[in-house]
Amino acid sequence: MKLSDWLYSPLRLAFCTALLFFAGAMPVLAQLDVNNQNNPNSLNFRRFPDFADLVEKASPAVVNIRTTEKVAVYQMPSNITPQDQAEFLRRFFGIPLPAQPNPSPPPKGQPPGGQSQEQNRGTGSGFIMDSNGYILTNAHVIEGATTIYVTLTDKREFKAKLIGSDPRTDVALVKIEASNLPKLPVGDSSRVRVGEWVLAIGSPFGLDNTVTAGIVSAKGRETNDSITPFIQTDVAINPGNSGGPLINTRGEVIGINSQIYSKSGGYMGISFAIPIDEVIRISEQLKVNGRIVRGRIGVTITELTKELAESINFVGRRGVLIRAVEQGAPAALAGLEVGDVITKINEKEIERGVDLTRAISEIRPGTRARLQVWRKGSNREVNVMVVEIEPPRSPKPLQ
Repeated sequence: MKLSDWLYSPLRLAFCTALLFFAGAMPVLAQLDVNNQNNPNSLNFRRFPDFADLVEKASPAVVNIRTTEKVAVYQMPSNITPQDQAEFLRRFFGIPLPAQPNPSPPPKGQPPGGQSQEQNRGTGSGFIMDSNGYILTNAHVIEGATTIYVTLTDKREFKAKLIGSDPRTDVALVKIEASNLPKLPVGDSSRVRVGEWVLAIGSPFGLDNTVTAGIVSAKGRETNDSITPFIQTDVAINPGNSGGPLINTRGEVIGINSQIYSKSGGYMGISFAIPIDEVIRISEQLKVNGRIVRGRIGVTITELTKELAESINFVGRRGVLIRAVEQGAPAALAGLEVGDVITKINEKEIERGVDLTRAISEIRPGTRARLQVWRKGSNREVNVMVVEIEPPRSPKPLQ
């Protein structure tokens, strides 16, 4: 093709048109990008979060927790022969041989059949909340442990002392003998927003200081086995992450990673964290008392569904139905009856059963609670004395 022919060809026209378009569009795109940088409410796809600095600062305050338990181990005598095994097993199970005396009991403090041996029980995560060695984790991480070991990011390992644990909220507080430790700043879980970026640091499958990120999916999420409203996220959480911190983009801990929803046992995109506000409230009691003091009034309640409300002619939208009243309990002494609907406690509206359970558990035993009660078409106020829930038996002391 001659140059003169190309200059007047359709190809030349298309080329020039494209060149003019991009030359004019680039300044516009650049202007949009500049405007977006100065406008926090604009959608700027180039500003993805970078967690590198945050992780570098927060990681030293996250610890690995390893628990062990003592198990009885029987050691086979070195001089036993295969021909003697039958007799040996008979002696092991305490069956006396003919013309032989009964086996004597093991020495005091020694388990039957041999010596005790420390065996790994599991691993989890935790984080330092106080530079003097106080560490928060999940109660299920240290449950049943004989010994708790805490490993810092600098590889120093400490034997930890259990200060206290609360299975109902799945919070535990342990302490190591160390000082000037890095700690995580505490955020405000009441200000958490759905959709904000968060990240988790922990030891999934024993892999120390593993970092995963995601967003807050929901707040106030409830499960059947807890009185705590969870923060739901899509952060990847796996076995070993339990007890580790959920951190916002300001580097503040806003929750403790505690549970996942899974049909397979592995991560499926739904994980739950205990809000840090609740964790701090629990940890302060554990630090002082070693346990949590909760109140009760002695009723069994059920959720008030639409069908149930219609069956008793209850026209309200909020409340819980009393299904049973414990004989001799404060509720019975105050005159509460089966079929009553509790709508408020101390002027706070009750929408679900967990609302009433949580409200009563937080009232100091020995004080009275004012209940708004609906009964057969009329409303009344009932004052009920709150008593302490019987504390659990003291666990076996950790060594």
